[in-house]
Amino acid sequence: MKNRYTVSRRAFIMQAAAASGLTIASSGEILAEAQKKPSGSPINPDQALRELLEGNKRFQNGQTTGPRRNPADFRSLAAAQYPEAIIVSCADSRVAPEILFDVGIGDIFVIRVAGNVVTGAGVTVKGSIEYGVAELNAPLIMVLGHSGCGAVKAAKQHIDAKDPLPGAIDGLVELVKPAVAQSKGEPGDPLENAIRKNVELGVERLKNLEPILAPKVREGKLKVVGAVYDLRNGEVKLLQQ
Repeated sequence: MKNRYTVSRRAFIMQAAAASGLTIASSGEILAEAQKKPSGSPINPDQALRELLEGNKRFQNGQTTGPRRNPADFRSLAAAQYPEAIIVSCADSRVAPEILFDVGIGDIFVIRVAGNVVTGAGVTVKGSIEYGVAELNAPLIMVLGHSGCGAVKAAKQHIDAKDPLPGAIDGLVELVKPAVAQSKGEPGDPLENAIRKNVELGVERLKNLEPILAPKVREGKLKVVGAVYDLRNGEVKLLQQ
């Protein structure tokens, strides 16, 4: 991703100076940093999605560039952030969106929760997603499931047994059970079907989430997509929209 910046150079300098405690008169180094930043029109949803998938293809082929991951890159973004996509992914240690999409600091706004649950996840998850759209102007949301998801597997195992799990794990699994129930009887692998359905339910919820997301989706300013990451080969595969 190219991490496009729409803020003016003067605004960037003012923000960076304020964040660092410097005066504008002594902000020559900040000016130099600002001049290095790429500029251009805001990215649209289709461009953002294309760049994500291109990064994943590099990851699959072992051709990652590992962009903007040095301390200097962090400093240049200290004043503000301009992510091009919001990724709602599982907290699984094997699912790291920044790596599997080959992006750098500031490129994506990531919300990670076990089972990548959206429906019923509460204000912390939905509020974080809405913040990324309303305040950061991200044009794309991707709900990202993954193969062998433990949360979905647990829901599948316990939906018939009706045996409670300890602590808050039980409540989390309850949020995934609708996906298991709705995918039951579909052709193919039951676990894969439930994982896919869990993503689809999250996408549908976000597309219709008022008052922030749904209007932008209708206007074509925001796209919400679902995908599943295959742990075995590194591929992120989009679900049918």
